[in-house]
Amino acid sequence: MSPPPADRKYAETHEWHMIDGDTLTIGISAFAVDQLTDVTYVEMKEPGTAVSAGDTVGEVESVKTTSEVYCYADGEIVEVNGELADNPGLINEDPYGKGWLVKVKVSDASGLDKLMDAETYASEHIS
Repeated sequence: MSPPPADRKYAETHEWHMIDGDTLTIGISAFAVDQLTDVTYVEMKEPGTAVSAGDTVGEVESVKTTSEVYCYADGEIVEVNGELADNPGLINEDPYGKGWLVKVKVSDASGLDKLMDAETYASEHIS
């Protein structure tokens, strides 16, 4: 498995968080995808939903299990990746690109300080 992109932060729960200005994009790591195997369904909360650090923003279902997806900043969901409704396999194909899950307009990003950088995440989860 190749190393995760260095331009984002990673949670113990295997979400990646990439901030650009006040917009936070959230997805799940390739390690999480590998553990889940084939993603079959994605359900995210609707745009306009307020979230606090540690809240769930939705769930990802696979042939093995259902996993909740967490956000580690305060804000409001502003966009959900609509392509995943018809093609949840995008997460398997491109977890760091086209397989993103939600975008959040951030009001407080301090929760992101608790997340790991790519190097730390890789050392703990990629052999």
